[in-house]
Amino acid sequence: MQRPGKGKTPRRPGPKKASNTERDPVGVYCRIRPLGSEDEECCVEMISSTTIQLHAPDGLKANRNGEYKETQYSFKKVFGINTTQLELFEDVAKPLVEDLIHCKNGLLFTYGVTGSGKTFTMTGSPGEGGLLPRSLDMIFNSIGPFQAKRFVFKPDDKNGMEIQSQVDALLERQKRDSQQAVPKTPSSRQKPDPEFADMISPDEACKSENVDEDGCYGVFVSYIEIYNNYIYDLLEDAPYDPIRPKPPQSKILREDQNHNMYVAGCTEVEVKSTEEAFEVFWKGQKKRRIANTQLNRESSRSHSVFTIKLAQAPLDADGDHILQDKNQVNVSQLCLVDLAGSERTNRTRAEGSRLREAGNINQSLMTLRTCIEVLRENQMCGTNKMVPYRDSKVTHLFKNYFDGEGKVRMIVCVNPNADDYEETVLVMRFAEMTQEVEVARPVDRPICGLAPGRRHRNQAFRDELSRRLEERGGPSNAVDDRVLMTQLIESLPDLPTCELVDPADDQTLPRMIEVLERRHQIRQMMTEQFNKTANTVKSMLQQFDSQLSAKDYFLHDQQSKLNEKDKVILSQKTEIERLEKKSKTLEYKIDILQKTTDMYEQDKRALQQELETREHRLQSELSERKRMEQRMQGAVTDTRLKWEKECERRVNAKQLEMQNKLWVKDEKLKQLKAIVTESSSGGSAPTERPEKPERPSRERDRNIQQKRSPSPSPLPKALPVHPKHRRSHSAGGEKWVDHKPPSNLELDTVMQPIIPNAIKVSTPSEKALSKCHKYVLRHQELASDGEIETKLIKGDVFKTRSGGQAVQFTDIETLKQVCPLAPSRKRRSGSAEGPAEVEDIENRAPAASTNSSHGYQKRRKP
Repeated sequence: MQRPGKGKTPRRPGPKKASNTERDPVGVYCRIRPLGSEDEECCVEMISSTTIQLHAPDGLKANRNGEYKETQYSFKKVFGINTTQLELFEDVAKPLVEDLIHCKNGLLFTYGVTGSGKTFTMTGSPGEGGLLPRSLDMIFNSIGPFQAKRFVFKPDDKNGMEIQSQVDALLERQKRDSQQAVPKTPSSRQKPDPEFADMISPDEACKSENVDEDGCYGVFVSYIEIYNNYIYDLLEDAPYDPIRPKPPQSKILREDQNHNMYVAGCTEVEVKSTEEAFEVFWKGQKKRRIANTQLNRESSRSHSVFTIKLAQAPLDADGDHILQDKNQVNVSQLCLVDLAGSERTNRTRAEGSRLREAGNINQSLMTLRTCIEVLRENQMCGTNKMVPYRDSKVTHLFKNYFDGEGKVRMIVCVNPNADDYEETVLVMRFAEMTQEVEVARPVDRPICGLAPGRRHRNQAFRDELSRRLEERGGPSNAVDDRVLMTQLIESLPDLPTCELVDPADDQTLPRMIEVLERRHQIRQMMTEQFNKTANTVKSMLQQFDSQLSAKDYFLHDQQSKLNEKDKVILSQKTEIERLEKKSKTLEYKIDILQKTTDMYEQDKRALQQELETREHRLQSELSERKRMEQRMQGAVTDTRLKWEKECERRVNAKQLEMQNKLWVKDEKLKQLKAIVTESSSGGSAPTERPEKPERPSRERDRNIQQKRSPSPSPLPKALPVHPKHRRSHSAGGEKWVDHKPPSNLELDTVMQPIIPNAIKVSTPSEKALSKCHKYVLRHQELASDGEIETKLIKGDVFKTRSGGQAVQFTDIETLKQVCPLAPSRKRRSGSAEGPAEVEDIENRAPAASTNSSHGYQKRRKP
């Protein structure tokens, strides 16, 4: 396709794949329909047999500022308004039918806007048959004398064909005739439309002259529609329920062994004449979905696909019977597609279901355009982009044709009305792009390697034999008798296989009986022929005996030969009876062996199933045991780690407890030593020395002072007790004495006591106390729940009247680290809060948070 204003679309350079396959472009044709009325404005002009020109309407030119200009498009051929259906068929569809007869596939589809004449082009009208009826008529005119009997070819439901013997085909014909005697649904009683009987006149009949006469043919047709992206079978006879009618079931697409797409479960009807094919087509046509829109009174709301499948099989070497070989069957098909019209919903004023139908139609046509664009880009630029065939059922069904399975032809139908100008421009652009896509050329497939003309020679031999018999008045000599006897012997059918695979097989025995009956009939014909020949010979001998007595010896010789023949025939009959008895005996034995084999097979399957069940159970038990072992190992590991941690914690706590006790004893011994030293020194001035704070009890202080002094001395005034504070005084700016015994353990708590301006000592001294105003003692002990807690015992340092240093304890802060996995223990009463009296301050139970106790003091006396 070419635009003179802009020139042909240039091909973009790119690497092309090296391939020896010859390729042909997609054949795109254009057909212009006549205007509906004379007052309509025309926008399409046919310039030549291959070029058309589009004129933009005046209104569009004024509104678009000259955007739409006169544009020319070129096609393979353009058909004007005066083109007949026959001319269109001979140029477009007839080559595809020729290829179909020569085992090549083909695809023909019509494309255009709604009301452009697509359905008329494909179907036609009475007296003006379209492409579809003319294709069927040409097929049957070409292969009519060479068609096989019905049901010799049988679809295998996998997009292939099987060949049945003449006996099986006869049985199936009888079965089908008995089923069709009682109509199932009202649709089966429908008669074909009488208007379709005179679609094609006898003068317009076409026929192919290059038909292989040494083959047999069978024609199968199927008719589907793609509606809302669902596939429905238009030839399916569903049970009809007038009370609760059921909607038709959608079909699915599958891929056969040759990677060709087909509709699974689609009805394929074998037809033997053009009239029968018309009847099948019209039966499906009445089920097709059409609706009345603003653009067309009977607008197609779905894409229809009518498939003609031609099966071909060669004859045997004698030219009498079809070869019973599935590999020798060639199946070719021609798909005639009537696409629904692309339309704009604002023009059709569609609503509800009509709007949804239009949306699905436009979506499927858009997918077709996208696939063509990607194919064109891959071929021109050497890219390898994935073609989105699966986005629509239409493109997915015909992907094999675009990949090189057969010829592709498209007829672009154009309505010259100016109202369709914008849609027509889009159609022209799509046709221009489609014409640049190339499809691989199909390869010729030979039918069989046998010598041609077998059927013709066989028929000529039969005609010559009949002529000679008529001239002689019957078989009058030994040569004719020998020829007839030979023909009868050769016509004996071969015994079919008598192997019974299934006990419920109801075909093998009837088939065997039918063959034996035919053999018996032929034997009777041989006997009759022989008797007739013998009688003729006897009459001739009698005539010769009456005329010439010299021929007695000859007659006697002939009689002896006749007797020998009778003996041979008797011996043959005896042998046949013996063989028949042997055949029956073997059949009985085969039946017994088959039953025994079936019993053994059942036992084998039962034992195998039991073995598999036990193996599965054993595997389950082993896996369950492994899981139990893993869980036990995990539990043992967790328990071991837990107890190791618990033992380590208890050992640390016990060590701390023993260190605290040892420290308390050492402090007590030091105090006792100091008391003894003070008592022995008399009234000498004591040196102030810090001691470990004891229990905050005033009676205890008085008892200690009485022991230290031989004579009672008056107690000093009570020191002021500092009130409790909500926050620790350690945050102030005073100087502190940070007393941290060396036996303390470092804990990994987040909150650590940090005291600024502090003098850290491990043993308190008078020098340190004289420089500071605050005193804090870090004390660790084992709590009742087994955890280590740290207490900060705080106090004020002041000078005594005797010149020493005294400490008045005011607060106790407790820091504690608790293990969440450790078992909880009950708190002992009187161990956490208040100034409860215990044996020693180092052994008091901790509190859960920082607590303040009543103040108590510890004084050092001279």
